[in-house]
Amino acid sequence: MASELCKTISVARLEKHKNLFLNYRNLDHFPLELLKGEGLQFLERLYMKRNSLTTLPENLAQKLPNLVELYLHSNNIVVVPEEVGDLKELQTLDISTNRLLALPERLHLCLSLQYLTVDRNRLWCVPRHLCQLPSLNELSMAGNRLAFLPLDLGRSRELQYVYVDNNTPLKGLPSYLYNKVVGCNGCGAPVQVSEGKLLSFSSGPLTVFLPAEVKAIGTEKDHILPLQELAMRRLHHIYHSFLKDLNFLSPVSLPRSLLELLHCPLGHCHRCSEPMFTIVYPKLFPLRETPMAGLHQGRTTVSFVAYCCSTQCLQAFDLLS
Repeated sequence: MASELCKTISVARLEKHKNLFLNYRNLDHFPLELLKGEGLQFLERLYMKRNSLTTLPENLAQKLPNLVELYLHSNNIVVVPEEVGDLKELQTLDISTNRLLALPERLHLCLSLQYLTVDRNRLWCVPRHLCQLPSLNELSMAGNRLAFLPLDLGRSRELQYVYVDNNTPLKGLPSYLYNKVVGCNGCGAPVQVSEGKLLSFSSGPLTVFLPAEVKAIGTEKDHILPLQELAMRRLHHIYHSFLKDLNFLSPVSLPRSLLELLHCPLGHCHRCSEPMFTIVYPKLFPLRETPMAGLHQGRTTVSFVAYCCSTQCLQAFDLLS
């Protein structure tokens, strides 16, 4: 088997193949033959699905600098080295069904990356730098352990498709995904709000009561909205209600950028019309089945996605209400 593998790689090097298929080879380590000498400088697509790889070489980008597509589906990879960020031509990376606990921070340096698939790993967070990928069009992170996503995710106009299905701890989505194509079936654990006193803060004649969800601060059973989101929603409500007339918050008392945000929230709750600035709660309602929807990872149902501002609205909202 080893001699056959070496022969396959040698032929690819001699004939300057752009595509190399090493699927189902029972590989438990990355073939050293690929890294000999100058490597395969001309190789553009490398397929290594259904093997037993546990690591990737740190000099992968140096030896295979022109990789456009890299498929590592169904291996046992635990860590992706930071030098994957040196693959400047990489457009597609599929590393789904492995054992990743985290993605490399330098992945955002793969400026040509358009399609990233990391389904069915053990990811519990997403590097915020990932939001900086200028060409990323499709991001699939289904079947992980994500509890939250970077609030900037979706800010880029290029990113249009995001799939986070079956991340049970994940309840809220960044508001920048509001008008994107989002898959989030199987997300969100049952909500249990703990008992506690309703918090408030005061400043002179002004007293602001925080939403009931803030009761659950400190518990492990519920996801709490970012303080930025809580503050923005309260400020928006105050600015557009009675305090605006009393000039407690005049336009000159707020930074220009903050004032613009208050006028233009990224969305409104389908249940209560509360403005949303950084995070939303999605609720899916399957509408009908269509063969076209099944072209992506076996999906066969077209859903209407309702976006809510809180877990309370999420539970209460229904299409008939």
